[in-house]
Amino acid sequence: MDMLERKGVRLVVYLPMELDHHYTEEIRREVDQVIREEPICELEFDFSRTIFMDSAGIGMLLGRYKIMKALDGRLLMTHMREQIKRILKLSGILNYIPLEQEEEVV
Repeated sequence: MDMLERKGVRLVVYLPMELDHHYTEEIRREVDQVIREEPICELEFDFSRTIFMDSAGIGMLLGRYKIMKALDGRLLMTHMREQIKRILKLSGILNYIPLEQEEEVV
Protein backbone atom coordinates (compact mmCIF):
# COMPACT_ATOMS: atom_id res chain seq x y z
CA MET A 1 0.00 0.00 0.00
CA ASP A 2 1.47 3.39 -0.95
CA MET A 3 -0.30 5.37 1.71
CA LEU A 4 2.72 6.23 3.87
CA GLU A 5 5.04 9.19 3.43
CA ARG A 6 7.99 10.01 5.65
CA LYS A 7 8.59 13.75 6.27
CA GLY A 8 11.55 13.98 8.62
CA VAL A 9 10.42 12.66 12.01
CA ARG A 10 6.77 12.72 10.86
CA LEU A 11 4.99 9.79 9.25
CA VAL A 12 1.97 10.84 7.18
CA VAL A 13 -0.73 8.23 6.58
CA TYR A 14 -3.03 9.03 3.65
CA LEU A 15 -6.23 7.23 4.59
CA PRO A 16 -8.50 5.56 2.00
CA MET A 17 -12.00 6.69 0.99
CA GLU A 18 -13.56 4.15 3.35
CA LEU A 19 -11.84 3.59 6.67
CA ASP A 20 -13.50 0.36 7.76
CA HIS A 21 -12.49 -3.11 8.95
CA HIS A 22 -11.28 -4.01 5.43
CA TYR A 23 -8.47 -1.43 5.59
CA THR A 24 -7.70 -0.85 9.25
CA GLU A 25 -5.70 -4.07 9.79
CA GLU A 26 -3.38 -3.29 6.87
CA ILE A 27 -2.96 0.29 8.07
CA ARG A 28 -2.20 -0.91 11.62
CA ARG A 29 0.36 -3.40 10.40
CA GLU A 30 2.21 -0.99 8.12
CA VAL A 31 2.18 1.98 10.51
CA ASP A 32 3.28 -0.12 13.49
CA GLN A 33 6.14 -1.61 11.47
CA VAL A 34 7.47 1.84 10.55
CA ILE A 35 7.12 3.06 14.15
CA ARG A 36 9.11 0.03 15.38
CA GLU A 37 11.88 0.43 12.80
CA GLU A 38 12.32 4.21 12.46
CA PRO A 39 12.40 7.22 14.81
CA ILE A 40 8.93 8.73 14.44
CA CYS A 41 7.94 11.66 16.70
CA GLU A 42 4.73 12.62 14.92
CA LEU A 43 2.11 10.46 13.27
CA GLU A 44 -0.30 12.32 10.99
CA PHE A 45 -3.50 10.80 9.66
CA ASP A 46 -4.57 12.69 6.53
CA PHE A 47 -8.33 12.32 6.00
CA SER A 48 -8.50 14.29 2.73
CA ARG A 49 -9.80 11.26 0.75
CA THR A 50 -11.92 9.72 3.53
CA ILE A 51 -15.71 9.94 3.28
CA PHE A 52 -16.68 7.00 5.55
CA MET A 53 -15.33 5.65 8.82
CA ASP A 54 -16.70 2.99 11.18
CA SER A 55 -15.76 1.78 14.67
CA ALA A 56 -12.76 -0.16 13.31
CA GLY A 57 -11.29 3.15 12.13
CA ILE A 58 -11.89 4.73 15.52
CA GLY A 59 -10.21 1.78 17.23
CA MET A 60 -7.23 1.98 14.90
CA LEU A 61 -6.80 5.70 15.66
CA LEU A 62 -7.02 5.15 19.41
CA GLY A 63 -4.49 2.33 19.28
CA ARG A 64 -1.98 4.45 17.35
CA TYR A 65 -2.62 7.35 19.75
CA LYS A 66 -1.70 5.14 22.71
CA ILE A 67 1.48 3.97 20.97
CA MET A 68 2.57 7.52 20.16
CA LYS A 69 1.78 8.70 23.68
CA ALA A 70 3.92 5.88 25.13
CA LEU A 71 6.77 7.00 22.83
CA ASP A 72 6.35 10.66 23.92
CA GLY A 73 5.24 11.47 20.38
CA ARG A 74 2.04 12.97 19.10
CA LEU A 75 -0.74 12.02 16.75
CA LEU A 76 -2.36 14.52 14.40
CA MET A 77 -5.54 14.28 12.35
CA THR A 78 -5.73 16.58 9.33
CA HIS A 79 -7.82 17.49 6.26
CA MET A 80 -11.07 16.18 7.65
CA ARG A 81 -14.52 16.43 6.08
CA GLU A 82 -17.38 17.57 8.29
CA GLN A 83 -19.09 14.14 8.37
CA ILE A 84 -15.88 12.48 9.62
CA LYS A 85 -15.45 15.23 12.20
CA ARG A 86 -18.99 14.50 13.46
CA ILE A 87 -18.24 10.78 13.81
CA LEU A 88 -15.14 11.57 15.85
CA LYS A 89 -17.01 14.05 18.05
CA LEU A 90 -19.74 11.49 18.75
CA SER A 91 -17.20 8.78 19.53
CA GLY A 92 -15.45 10.99 22.10
CA ILE A 93 -12.06 10.53 20.44
CA LEU A 94 -11.61 14.30 20.16
CA ASN A 95 -11.28 14.37 23.96
CA TYR A 96 -7.93 12.61 23.47
CA ILE A 97 -6.69 13.57 20.03
CA PRO A 98 -6.93 17.24 19.01
CA LEU A 99 -7.74 18.27 15.47
CA GLU A 100 -5.13 20.40 13.75
CA GLN A 101 -6.42 23.86 12.88
CA GLU A 102 -6.50 23.98 9.10
CA GLU A 103 -8.81 24.16 6.17
CA GLU A 104 -11.62 21.67 6.07
CA VAL A 105 -12.02 19.54 2.95
CA VAL A 106 -15.38 20.02 1.22
